[in-house]
Amino acid sequence: MLAALALALLPVLPPVLPAAAHAASAGDPPSAAVSRNEAGAGGSITVTGRGWRPHTLLTLLICGQNMIGGTNSCANGDGRAVTTDDRGAFSRPLPVAEPPKPCPCVVHVATVTGPAAAADAAFKVAGHPVAPLPQDVSAGRLAVLAQPRLIGSSGLLTWFGAPPQRELAFTVGNLGSTPTKDPIFQVGTSHGVFAPKWEDQQWRGTVPAGRRTEVRLPVELAAGAHGDYLVSLKYGGRLLVEQPWEVGRPWGVTLFWVLLCVVVPTVVFRIGMAVVDRVRPPRPGAAARPGRAPRRPRPGRTGRDRHGDRRDDRRDDRPKGRQKDRHDMGPGTGAAPDGTAALPWFTPDTAPSTTATERPPSKGSA
Repeated sequence: MLAALALALLPVLPPVLPAAAHAASAGDPPSAAVSRNEAGAGGSITVTGRGWRPHTLLTLLICGQNMIGGTNSCANGDGRAVTTDDRGAFSRPLPVAEPPKPCPCVVHVATVTGPAAAADAAFKVAGHPVAPLPQDVSAGRLAVLAQPRLIGSSGLLTWFGAPPQRELAFTVGNLGSTPTKDPIFQVGTSHGVFAPKWEDQQWRGTVPAGRRTEVRLPVELAAGAHGDYLVSLKYGGRLLVEQPWEVGRPWGVTLFWVLLCVVVPTVVFRIGMAVVDRVRPPRPGAAARPGRAPRRPRPGRTGRDRHGDRRDDRRDDRPKGRQKDRHDMGPGTGAAPDGTAALPWFTPDTAPSTTATERPPSKGSA
């Protein structure tokens, strides 16, 4: 009778047990566990989980400081992904890597698609430094209540390529129930299609619960930056504001290079010409330098003969006979050899007085 009763109940039990198991798992939160609580970098551990939704994609990460700062404190490059089975369970090996933050460390399991769900398992990375957890001094919730603006202007040094600087001013309000003391913001600048470069900046002050205040944070770009930039602000991993910033071109740098390209060749050319004037030989018709023999007088200029009388070196176009007669004259310029007066441009035999007295008588008078 007991065997017959068991055979009769077998078709009924299978539908009941999975339903009860599913109901039990639906009430439990998702969980994660590790095969070893401590391992060194380079090793491997096995991560298992239960209570997750079936066929859900999960990520497995080793994080420092109990993942207080979000995924920025995790070894994201050494993470793994896994998909749950029909019962919402998984098992996946995970390599051990040192996170960027000190321990205490955890193995963080979170969903990638669908409703958000996460679970942590305590784990210790052997040889990794351990530090106390940071105090939660910013428990309040901050929100930007007014349009941000950039305060400041570019000076003369910026015109010559100095880094442009501004102050990002915005009004925040504390929407939480506790005051926020010395909040840490993340300020990022991006240009074009490039991703922002984030920088942590701590604002010194306290924002009481339910109150608002103005916050100013410095923003600085690289030297020589110009064009359209975008200034972004994040707090607690959440993007608060984005403010465009148009930076002018540093025309002083352009002017400097233009002048350099003009002045340097000119100076080199002048130096080269000065060197050429020093080393080249003198030209044939150049003026005589001091200490050299005097040059001969050029034809056509007036000089003195050996007797001290002035003579004319200009070329005489008169016939050679007259030139010879002129040289036969005495040292005086106005007298003939026999003492007869004669004009300078006549020879003694052709003087007017001589021709008049020695002319032969005409035939009529004879």
